[in-house]
Amino acid sequence: MATAKSWIKAARLRTLPLAVSGILMGAALSYFDGGFQTKVTILAVATALLIQIFSNFANDYGDFQKGTDNHHRVGPQRTVQSGEITPEQMKYGMVILIGLSLLSGIWLVTEGTRGLNLTTSLLFIGFGVIALIAAYRYTAGNNPYGYAGLGDLSVFLFFGILPVVGAYFLNAHQFNPEIFLPAISIGLFSTGVLNLNNMRDIENDRNSGKKTMVVRMGFRNSKGYHTTLITIGWISALLFVYLRFHSGYQVIFLLTLPLFIKDLVHINRIQEPRHLDPFLKKLSIATLLFTLLFGIGVLASI
Repeated sequence: MATAKSWIKAARLRTLPLAVSGILMGAALSYFDGGFQTKVTILAVATALLIQIFSNFANDYGDFQKGTDNHHRVGPQRTVQSGEITPEQMKYGMVILIGLSLLSGIWLVTEGTRGLNLTTSLLFIGFGVIALIAAYRYTAGNNPYGYAGLGDLSVFLFFGILPVVGAYFLNAHQFNPEIFLPAISIGLFSTGVLNLNNMRDIENDRNSGKKTMVVRMGFRNSKGYHTTLITIGWISALLFVYLRFHSGYQVIFLLTLPLFIKDLVHINRIQEPRHLDPFLKKLSIATLLFTLLFGIGVLASI
């Protein structure tokens, strides 16, 4: 019988800051435009966390299926790979999380689209279902898109664009094209975390037939790609502040810039892929801090 400790390990707590960063950014931006709703934001955070944990379970199960999780893998040992959780138990866990995600998501959409038309409600429910399918199909099932190098695009959309824009709309009931700029920032920083993960695992992924962007580009070029992701993310955030400037408080998120720069310097000096592992957690936390300070700056500027 799998222990609670094994399930917590399978949930991969260090990935959860990214899951909530996009939601918090969208909620802060909705407050900036006078449309924040506490219940909607709490439900959005809960739904995002449930979908992320489901994604981690599916990834654990899928990589075990494909043989990618083996003794050559550099990162933390996965729970199905180690035998802590059996494949059948993991499938059962995924079914439970699908149910909880749908319940939370439907409640979220009900609250967030109150007063709006049925088409809007169904559209957001559709987004939730697509997110669950994308989470599963990343490494599980036949022809998973993560093995074809499409993981970066998926992370950009489902960790950046959709949560930020979605949370904003469900709170504020309006659409503002400028919010795509901070959404791009969160999406690119999140993609950076995946890129670091794939850089760390480049040898095992290549040998397992997992053609990630890193495998396609090579380790050296992936460092330049990573620097580009972080740089464009910062430019997008600063451009938003320039376009929607109200107060100097809005640039308080610049306090996190040294964290990003310091890690970029270290990452570009690393020659052994396995030494990149600590930087996944660092970038996840830095992204969350960036989001929190960005939000605080928005609130303080009103």
